[in-house]
Amino acid sequence: MDFINIAKKRHSVRSYTSQKVEPEKLEQILEAAHVAPTAANLQPVHLIVVQSEEGLAKISKAAGIYNAPLAIIVCADHEKAWVRPFDQKQTGDIDASILTDHMMLQATELGLGTVWVCYFKPDVLREEFQLPDWRMRSVLIRSASRWMNWFHMRNFSCLCSPEGAALL
Repeated sequence: MDFINIAKKRHSVRSYTSQKVEPEKLEQILEAAHVAPTAANLQPVHLIVVQSEEGLAKISKAAGIYNAPLAIIVCADHEKAWVRPFDQKQTGDIDASILTDHMMLQATELGLGTVWVCYFKPDVLREEFQLPDWRMRSVLIRSASRWMNWFHMRNFSCLCSPEGAALL
């Protein structure tokens, strides 16, 4: 499929099957994230893959994930992101968004659906995953098997490894 057709085909999906995402598809989605450009190539974005029922249940306490069998938490490390010297604009959110878009488009090419959701309870996520009390403005998580994206955490370095998650 050529790029413009992939871009046209991608749409928000809010209904997921219980079918697990094949490991080779997950690898391709993560590879799309790894090749995404970031400002000054600082790579300030980290991913946490959540596939266990326990981990998904923790996420579900903070937001609806439509029974998706996989979630990828996309985290921007704002201490590591490039800062424009003229006005101190920090690029962590931009970098995380580019990376997320790459994953969404790759998922579409693989026949998986995606949706971007920013409705969540940051305090619940902090508690459930024992995260530091960093400032969060928006959160994105990607869930798949009819793939969904939903969490981007601001000022989150992913130095912790929540139970039921794989730190990448």
